[in-house]
Amino acid sequence: MAIRKKEKLSYRQQFSALSNLPRFFSMIWETSPSMALGNLILRLIQSAVPLLMLYIGKEIIDEVIALIDDQGDQNRLWLLVGLEFGLAIASDLMSRGITLLDSLLGDLLSNRSSEELIRHAATLDLYQFENPEFYDKLERARRQTTGRTVLMSQVLSQFQDIITIIFLGGGLIAFNPWLILILFVAVIPSFLGETHFNQRTYSLTTGWTPERRELDYLRYIGASDETAKEVKIFNLADFIANRFSSLSHKYFLANRKLAVSRASWGSFLSAIGTLAYYGAYVFILLQTVGGLITVGTLTFLAGSFDRMRGMLQNIMNRFSRIAEQALYLQDLFDFFEIKPLIVSKPETIQVPSPIKQGFSFENVSFKYPGSERWAVRHLSFHLKAGEKLALVGENGAGKTTVVKLLARLYEPTEGRILLDGIDIRDYDLKNLRNNIGIIFQDYIRFQMKASENIAIGNIGQLEEMEIIENAAQKSLADAVVQDLPKKYQQVLGKRFANGIELSGGQWQKVALARAYMRDAQLLILDEPTSALDARAEHEVFMRFSELIEGKSAVLISHRFSTVRMADRILFLENGQLKELGSHEDLLAQGGQYAELFRLQAKGYL
Repeated sequence: MAIRKKEKLSYRQQFSALSNLPRFFSMIWETSPSMALGNLILRLIQSAVPLLMLYIGKEIIDEVIALIDDQGDQNRLWLLVGLEFGLAIASDLMSRGITLLDSLLGDLLSNRSSEELIRHAATLDLYQFENPEFYDKLERARRQTTGRTVLMSQVLSQFQDIITIIFLGGGLIAFNPWLILILFVAVIPSFLGETHFNQRTYSLTTGWTPERRELDYLRYIGASDETAKEVKIFNLADFIANRFSSLSHKYFLANRKLAVSRASWGSFLSAIGTLAYYGAYVFILLQTVGGLITVGTLTFLAGSFDRMRGMLQNIMNRFSRIAEQALYLQDLFDFFEIKPLIVSKPETIQVPSPIKQGFSFENVSFKYPGSERWAVRHLSFHLKAGEKLALVGENGAGKTTVVKLLARLYEPTEGRILLDGIDIRDYDLKNLRNNIGIIFQDYIRFQMKASENIAIGNIGQLEEMEIIENAAQKSLADAVVQDLPKKYQQVLGKRFANGIELSGGQWQKVALARAYMRDAQLLILDEPTSALDARAEHEVFMRFSELIEGKSAVLISHRFSTVRMADRILFLENGQLKELGSHEDLLAQGGQYAELFRLQAKGYL
């Protein structure tokens, strides 16, 4: 895989990323106003503690020296010590309170942003999930739902340190304004260096998103219960490990070059700051030796200057890290700005109940985004209300595409689809999909309880065990569940403790139960029984046909002995309608359906 040149971000881009912070803190405030306010108040109070501690320390030293010369007041000394002790205790308590609130707020914020990401992703169009660039954006956004505690703490600490510096700066200016100038000379080189390397780090991380996704994928397929059989039987371990090693080493080399450069320049620029600090320190010592300031004032100025230098350096460096994190935060907000194209119109109508005429395809053509090939071309047919229609054709003929168009998971590129004579785009999208139940051939095996796996067909009835059990009975999954140790409360799959894995046929019966959970007017089975033998599939479809009496249905299967029970059969080739009629009609025509049916029938002789 070729290594792409990473684009470097400008200072303007980095500073502009700070505009994300108001929205970020709006999210924090909305997450918990009381915790956010408490955190701010504690930090505001604690920001004054360093100045008070240094000043009291100055007074203690001057008082001790005065007592040595028999000119001090011992009671005042112990009062100052007591004040310093009280401030130390209060500061520690406030620090612990701030840490606690940061942790709790961070957890709540992470949970909330993850929840919002899940909800927003569900609103997006199916074609977007089939786009690699979209997946890169999704992956970067997903990474930003965790670890936001760090950015929040950094920004709040920045706010706290700036106020502390204002307090300390007032003390330095009162004694010698030149110290402030020296202070900035000490920290600016380091700040510029950190900002520069933060830009390069963000560019590297962002530019390598596709490769990092591939590394995550290689980790997964190299050590997963779903891929273990193939990895073992095909001896794929070395292939996967070598591919991971090659790609990860390229990333390591790119990162190492940046890390070495950052460490080298960081050391040099930090040395400049240290030199400026000691120049100021020597200046203060000379003033003390010359009798211009007291020893207590020496400790106050040296302590203030050292504390301000450290804080200013932290502020400058933290500013760069905040800007960097704000750039990453933009990834999350950018994802939230992605909008679906398939949405309900401002004014929509509800799907009629019952459907009277059915669905009609009128000269429908469709190509997948980014593809030049027509998946469906000039397709016209009518699915009558209460009719069972079978879709037949070789792989890639467009059967699943037709199903996705029916459910408005995609919009036709050309033509239109009608429901009872009205374009399906005029119906409320959620209401339309609620009236359509689909079980795809690549259904998901959710690592959840058996009852939850079935209730997924209509998740609003998760607590309705009678309905769940009835759906399982209809799909023949009840026999599967009864053999499980915890029955409907049994966790399926091996991902979690005490989970039990099912066979392919057992999983399919559980998945089929989802179709019976929904009181839909159109039910679609897209080859969900491929793991069943011919007899079991025939039984499932016969049962399905009996149980959905009066409802419309679309069946997809490669077994012609099964689809023959449909009222009509639509034969597709390269996305176009080739033949349409009952099983008997198509056999009589002697076309491609009849030819393929006889070829398949020979396999059972």
